Amino acid sequence: MPQTDLHGTILLVLGLLFAMLLLVMLSQKLRISYPIFLVLAGLALSFVPGLPLLIIDPNLIFLIFLPPLLYQAAWDTSWQDFWRWKRPILLLAFGLVFFTATIVAYVTQAMIPGFTLALGFLLGGIISPPDAVAATSVLKGIKVPRRVTSILEGESLINDASSLIVFRFALAAVVSGSFSWHQAITSFLLASCLGLVIGLVVGYGFYLIHKHLPTTPSINTVLTFLAPYVMYLLAEEFHFSGVLAVVSGGLMLSYHSHRIFDADTRLQATSVWSSVGFALNGLVFILIGLELPVAVQGLGNYSLQQAIAYALIISAIIILIRLLWMYPAAFVPRWLFRSIRTQEASPGWQGPLIIGWAGMRGVVSLASALSVPLLLTNGEAFPQRNLILFITFVVILVTLVFQGLTLPALIRFTGVAHQEERMPTDAQEAGIRLRLRHVALAHLARHYSEDIQHNEMINALQHRMQAEAQRTGNLLEALDYDDSKRQALQRYHQVLLDVLQVQREELFVLRREDVFEEEMLRHQEAQLDLDEAKISHMPH
Repeated sequence: MPQTDLHGTILLVLGLLFAMLLLVMLSQKLRISYPIFLVLAGLALSFVPGLPLLIIDPNLIFLIFLPPLLYQAAWDTSWQDFWRWKRPILLLAFGLVFFTATIVAYVTQAMIPGFTLALGFLLGGIISPPDAVAATSVLKGIKVPRRVTSILEGESLINDASSLIVFRFALAAVVSGSFSWHQAITSFLLASCLGLVIGLVVGYGFYLIHKHLPTTPSINTVLTFLAPYVMYLLAEEFHFSGVLAVVSGGLMLSYHSHRIFDADTRLQATSVWSSVGFALNGLVFILIGLELPVAVQGLGNYSLQQAIAYALIISAIIILIRLLWMYPAAFVPRWLFRSIRTQEASPGWQGPLIIGWAGMRGVVSLASALSVPLLLTNGEAFPQRNLILFITFVVILVTLVFQGLTLPALIRFTGVAHQEERMPTDAQEAGIRLRLRHVALAHLARHYSEDIQHNEMINALQHRMQAEAQRTGNLLEALDYDDSKRQALQRYHQVLLDVLQVQREELFVLRREDVFEEEMLRHQEAQLDLDEAKISHMPH
């Protein structure tokens, strides 16, 4: 690549990143979910005269963006919640994806002139998987039952794999002109199972490196970025599911992270991943909006009005399919199996409705559409490619903007926020802290009784932990939601935060006096940050 082109590309990426940050801050000011706002902003920017046409290499999204985003999602997913809700997750991630792709295939074949069944399955595989980041971003700050968020997060981890497999088989059918259900099912099972195996094997290799080699927090953090790329590339090299490889390896390492990472590594890696994941997600959503000229370009025999009509009809169909799927998937297993009725609370009518309405499409759909080749193997133009790309873009836009903007209102209408499946989260947090205090005190009494008697510092430690256990017990009593106790607790948190702010200002004074070393001042500042974070996460 010529140096001028490289400089131009770097400048463009930096400009997009800076624009993305400004737009996210504006979206927070306007209280609009940032994926929705970024897509709309990118769409508006695409109409700016003189802006260069951005043609995204799909390999850029599949290779650069997808592995770390999937790995972060897997790392943040609770394995216990995933396993607890495995039935609805699998019904959505596999059953609904295949059902959606099939309905879309037959509808488009009947509705759009020149659309074959293979092309219909290709489009169905592209637009069937919802986007996790969009749903979780919209739900951020909105109180919903943990069951709902766990199912949505679990679905998003593996529906990309099933949709991409449908996409690949349909693409092969279009290129070759033939399709075999037997071969497709066999290849699907092989790609899925061996993708999972590769992810677990590579994950175990990284587990051994983290556990037995002399790593540092910085080395461990870099290794966490290498892991998803190794998993993805190795699986794809053998034509297995790279998505399932990253998900399985990420879940395994996340589950065992307490054994391989110390506190410094966890703090550093969490901060770095949070920033990088945010930047990657933001860039992807603004790029979706900027792809409008590419989507409109070259519609061929179809007018823009025809293409919009097809896209809106298909958007309505996939929204309706998901809503219709939710209730049989939620209640038929309960009717058939008594064990499910006894072990799981009824989801009611609200939970399936919220999950059904949260089916917003995003980055994987765009990347899949862009990866459709321009030419067939015989050199002819790929049939209906531009129409497929345009329909995908409109589906993303409609589901992300329309469903995303209306989802908070729907949650308020259903009253699902007031449903509690377990004890309230603040009571759970206080209960966990109390349990940890009691275990620590019992351990001190059992193994260090002599030290407690003769070592003043260890004796002071025991007294401090006893006092903390007493405060936590009082906190649990305060969480009976007596108004006066709750107000006292909130005031207590305000005072603690105010005291920390005074201490932080004093550190600034000490820095100006130039008496203490900067390294020691930064160490104390980091300790204040940890204390503030701990207070901020206390029940309010």
